Amino acid sequence: MRTLKESKVGDTVRVVKLHGEGAVKRRIMDMGLTKGVDVRIRKVAPLGDPIEVTVRGYELSIRKADAEMIEVDV
Repeated sequence: MRTLKESKVGDTVRVVKLHGEGAVKRRIMDMGLTKGVDVRIRKVAPLGDPIEVTVRGYELSIRKADAEMIEVDV
């Protein structure tokens, strides 16, 4: 499996699993990134951090460290 961080601009992926513990995992889920949701990669900043995605109809910027914790499937 690959992570959200490894996805390319323009890809639409589905969240399969969230890694992480406690407050970090809860924060990711509170942003709307839950199992089964579709995520579209909109932009990646020039240095790769943050990544801008569209999830549940709104734009969200997520750090690379958080994107590594989100396992996705095409």
